[in-house]
Amino acid sequence: MTEPVKAAAPALAKVETLRVQSSEADMRLDRWFRVHFPEVGYTYLQKLLRSGQIRIDSKRAQANDRLTAGMEVRVPAIVRQPKKAGPGLKAPLGVSKGDRDAIEKMIIYEDDHVLVLNKPFGLAVQGGTGTKKHIDGMLEGMADRFGGERPRLVHRIDRDTTGILLVAKTRDAASKLGKTFQTRSAAKTYWALVNGVPKPPQGKIEAALVKASGPDGDRVRKARPGEQAEAMHATTHYSVIDQVGRKAAWVSLKPVTGRQHQLRAHMHMIGHPIVGDNKYEGDVNMPAENIDRKLHLHARRLIIPHPKTGGKIDCTAPLPEHMRRTWDTLGFDAEMFGAKDE
Repeated sequence: MTEPVKAAAPALAKVETLRVQSSEADMRLDRWFRVHFPEVGYTYLQKLLRSGQIRIDSKRAQANDRLTAGMEVRVPAIVRQPKKAGPGLKAPLGVSKGDRDAIEKMIIYEDDHVLVLNKPFGLAVQGGTGTKKHIDGMLEGMADRFGGERPRLVHRIDRDTTGILLVAKTRDAASKLGKTFQTRSAAKTYWALVNGVPKPPQGKIEAALVKASGPDGDRVRKARPGEQAEAMHATTHYSVIDQVGRKAAWVSLKPVTGRQHQLRAHMHMIGHPIVGDNKYEGDVNMPAENIDRKLHLHARRLIIPHPKTGGKIDCTAPLPEHMRRTWDTLGFDAEMFGAKDE
């Protein structure tokens, strides 16, 4: 149980302060909030954070802040109000049969501790401004299906990126898997189609990234001199698997770090943006006329230690339909080698 630190008389209390327990160490603040206040939606949480109503150890906080045992989280009393739908608050729990069926079709691996999904194109992983439907909310509404405890996202991929998404079915599994990602012990492989053919055919991209707003929304770019303090170190290994003349290449991407838009930004920086990427000029000069103008980036494979047994989870996700059509158009053979050889 979370230990209350300060509490005034209920009629007068405007805020309360909760101490982070040892079992909650290394949780992101937004995930901690979902555990303790599941009725508060992501959008409303962001509003509270922006206005400074939620603080950690008396300091302003952000949704992705990591918690440590003993920290004190200041929470406004309004989050204890009755659970009802309203501006900024989630609707009551539960999802439609269609959403339940959609989640079931995404599952490519499941046991008592872990769920691995094959995320489709165009579906957001988490909520945000203007995003009402997302996997996080769909899973929350299916807590009964997964043993009563709320499933927790372990990592995220972009709305238009397809493929493997790892979900923890218990708080303990989420904590252990989160630490595995932080220590870079998870091996991730992405497949992408890029404009042109990278030279050399195998290489490493090391370029620190900074966030930058633009007309098409947030994106990232290479850090400039004087921006190192806010820059995020990012490393990606790439390898060309096949190519169509000099027009396009099928590449395998293995990120060492996990920054927002890392693969998309890195490939753009070396002059080979991912086909269909409208944020990083990948939708210009398409390699063929009949190729879908959708992002051609797929989280193909994940290898990670199991949070309970220590054994190996090794999952591979088949290509989404739009990428499979492109592979057929360009003459690529997605089955040219087994998953174990990727």
